[in-house]
Amino acid sequence: MILLRLTCSAAWVDVRLREINGRWIASADTPTGPSLGLGATAIEAIEGALAPFEGIVDELLDSLPGGGLG
Repeated sequence: MILLRLTCSAAWVDVRLREINGRWIASADTPTGPSLGLGATAIEAIEGALAPFEGIVDELLDSLPGGGLG
């Protein structure tokens, strides 16, 4: 499991990321509970999990580490 803390000027979000059988699943903490995202790539899964953070998703994604997320 990969643990990430994505940050932006307005907030930070903890994301858990895991690859299972060639697919990725991400879980992001939100004020109302976890948000899940699935994808063929890690980035797709993270984007899905960040959907509740409309308006700051791009800024949160900009804080991803440089490489190795597939």
